[in-house]
Amino acid sequence: MAERVTSGNFTFTRTAIEGVIVVDVKSYGDERGYFMETYKRSDFVAGGIDVDFVQDNQSMSTKGVLRGLHFQIEHPQSKLVRVVEGSVFDVAVDLRPGSATWGRWEGCVLTAENRRQLFIPRGFAHGFLVLSDRAVFCYKCDDVYHPNDEGGIMWNDPEVGVEWPPLEGDDAFDPSKLVLSAKDKVHPSLASLR
Repeated sequence: MAERVTSGNFTFTRTAIEGVIVVDVKSYGDERGYFMETYKRSDFVAGGIDVDFVQDNQSMSTKGVLRGLHFQIEHPQSKLVRVVEGSVFDVAVDLRPGSATWGRWEGCVLTAENRRQLFIPRGFAHGFLVLSDRAVFCYKCDDVYHPNDEGGIMWNDPEVGVEWPPLEGDDAFDPSKLVLSAKDKVHPSLASLR
């Protein structure tokens, strides 16, 4: 059973990969709408996430867009990711040298409705697939983005074996429906990083 810690309005669940933590957020709602905290440093430290975030990012993507699997080479980043509109399948791949789970992946569905967040520590490749018609994706980073420092691995690397889910409305995952950037089509294999 996964270890869970609740602090304030957050429940932190450790995954099978050390350092990757699912964060469930309590929200308060009534007929007017809802309110929730998305981050509170003291609660996150109590939940095992003790990083100083320095940059917030937001992107919008349409159904079938797959971004990743990306990492920063010399300036790795921890990320706290969430979705504020739509749904995505978010993935972290362990690339930490010497890690017992090197090359393994962890993934979860993040939606505007479940308000779940995923913490990804430094040393991981990260990516996500948009499952809904449109998704707005937000994330905090503990280092600034360095455009000339980006690396990546193949989204469909058989050694990693990410089990991408079907898009909303589909019965099975269909790679022909993916929308990939030019660089995401040509990332090298995990084996090349050894």
